[in-house]
This record gives sequence, C-alpha cells and structure tokens, in this order.
Amino acid sequence: MQTIKKFFQLEAAAGILLFITAVVAMMVANSPLDHYYDLLLDTTVMIQVGALVVNKPLLLWINDGLMVVFFFLVGLELKREVLQGELKDKRNVILPALGAVGGMLIPALIYIWFNWNNPNGLQGWAIPAATDIAFALAVLKLAGPRVPISLKLFLTSLAIFDDIGAILIIAFFYTSNLSLLSLLIVGCCIPILWLINRRGVDALSIYVALGLVMWVAMLKSGVHATLTGIILAFFIPMQSKRTPEYSPLKDMENDLHSVVAYMVLPVFAFANAGITLSGVGLAQLLHPVPLGIAVALVVGKQVGVFGFCWLAIKLNLASLPKNSTLLEIYAVACLCGIGFTMSLFIGSLAFQESQINNLFDERLGIIIGSLLAATMGYIVLKIALRRSAIVTD
Repeated sequence: MQTIKKFFQLEAAAGILLFITAVVAMMVANSPLDHYYDLLLDTTVMIQVGALVVNKPLLLWINDGLMVVFFFLVGLELKREVLQGELKDKRNVILPALGAVGGMLIPALIYIWFNWNNPNGLQGWAIPAATDIAFALAVLKLAGPRVPISLKLFLTSLAIFDDIGAILIIAFFYTSNLSLLSLLIVGCCIPILWLINRRGVDALSIYVALGLVMWVAMLKSGVHATLTGIILAFFIPMQSKRTPEYSPLKDMENDLHSVVAYMVLPVFAFANAGITLSGVGLAQLLHPVPLGIAVALVVGKQVGVFGFCWLAIKLNLASLPKNSTLLEIYAVACLCGIGFTMSLFIGSLAFQESQINNLFDERLGIIIGSLLAATMGYIVLKIALRRSAIVTD
C-alpha cells in the first residue's frame, strides 16, 4: 500500500498511468478478449426522464459525458491562471501563446498537405493540432530534478493556449445539425449562471445542477457537449463574497484534479486506444491519414512551436523563460507533439461519429507520432540539461 501511495504522489504518475492504460487497451484489443472489448464499448446505455431520452453506446457516454469533467477542469485552471496565475502577467503570455499558434498551424498545414486529394481524410486536419499536457508534463518530470520550474510553467501555459485552440476548433468545425430549442435552453442557462455568480452564490451544487441541465441541452443541440464544461467553469466564483478566504473555484479544482488524472483520462484512454493490429501492414501505416498525423505531430509540432518562439525572441517580442535555454525550448516543442488524449478525442469527432466508411485508423498515427515525439523530446531535454549543468559547473 505504501508503494502505491508513493506512486500516486509522483508528479509524473498521471502520465504513466495514462500510458499503461493505453497499452492495456491495445493488449485487450489484440487478444481473444477483443470481442468483449467491442461489446463493452458498444453497450447501449439509456437514461429517460419523461419524454426526454438520452440513448448512446458506452463509448459516446465516455467521450460526450465523462470528458465534460476534463474540459470543466481545463476551464477552472484557465480561469485561475488568468486571474491569479502565470497568465495574469502579460509578459508571461506572449511566448507560450505564439508557440501554441505555431504548434496548431504548422501541424494542420502538414496534415492537409498529406491529405489534399483525400476529401474524407481532410476532416481530420485538427487532430495533430492538440497536445496532451498530462503525458508531456510526465516526460518533463521523468527528465529529472534539473528541469527548471520556468520550463514547466512554459509548457503548462502553452498547453492552456493549445486547449483554448482545441475548444474553438471543436465549437466551430465539429458541430453537427443544430437544434434551436436545445440551444435556446443553453442560452437561458448562461444568464442564470451569470446572475447567481454576480449575487455571490457560492453553493457549488447549484452550479452543478444548472451545468447538468445545460449539458443535456448541449448534447441535443448539435454543438459538442464537452463545451458545457468550459462554459460552466467560467462562472464558478474565484472567491466567496461571504467568506473571502474560501475559493470555490480552487476547492473544486483540487477535488477534481485526482478524479480527472486517475479516472477520467485513463477510462477515456482505455476506451479509445484499443487499436486492432491484425491485418495492419505497410499500406495502412502509409495511408495519408495516419502518416499525415504522425509526421505533423513529430515534425510539425516542433517546427511550429520552436519556430514561432524563436522568431518572437529574435524580434524582441518575448524573452526566454528564466534559467532556460533555446535547446530546452526546442525539447518542449518536441514534447508538444504528444497529442494522445486530445488528438484521440478530436479524431473521434472527425471520423468515428461520421457515417463515412474509412479504410484507415487515425489512432495509428496518433500513437506512433506521440511515442516518437515523447522519445525525441526526452532525449533532447536530457542533452540540454547536461549542457546547462556543464556551463553552470
């Protein structure tokens, strides 16, 4: 028990657990248990309240329901960082913001280049634009205690901007047929949330109840339901008006951090990383979709993130994070190619929920690209830290 407790106290534990879960999913999907794996994810789960019916397979309950909690936590962290954290100081915003822009733009362009003559494949252009912060921070932590704190803060800030980009992409590009009635209900919930926030209501149960109503409406609206989490997070009070020392937002963030890291993301990884390798050959690996994703994650991310950061520094728009070097920034740029969770999520929106019978598995590119990016980032970071140590000594 003591060993297990120490593991969960590790900063890299969430990323390690995520990796283990993904490996287990692939092992199950390529074993005699593969039928039960598919059967589990295809199991229909229905909730009915009067005329209101929500009827989805378990996989979509995970992707549309459980992942709302993840996006809610992202929203809470974003609000806290803007109001009290690193993003409050504009000087700390420019470099990671520009890095995130480059890290979304260049991979998307590389993917589009690979799939220019593949109309079905073009739907996945946003897949390599995402970064998995849990995995990336885990690799950063595994590099040892010499990693500057400023480098970790830079990666975290960059990932936050990356998440904002992913949220906007989901909202504008992966929205299906709209239901005006459902959107009207969502529209009614937002001013109510604003009103109770302005009146100083800090009972979190009231916000959660309204968030649940908004989630069901969003689920039926055609706009992806996970956006509910982001919207709701912006209305959670930063400080209680009645008890100034109490922060409802920080309290909820602390409660959810372990739930998301050790339950939500591993369950999502298990449900989405189960790739069947039977019959996979060179033709499947070299298909424009998985190949485009892998190249975009490995090459596009490092070129985009590092290139935009280098330009910003050279043009005196921003400065290097404290105690960091350009080589360490390049290592972080490589780590940003770990797309995993967010890439799998966007991939499910782009392909798995469509009616197109695709002859490819985009998850191959995501997993191969993410593993290569993690390996490259770790090696470059160790070299950079060794050089910094020699200069210091």
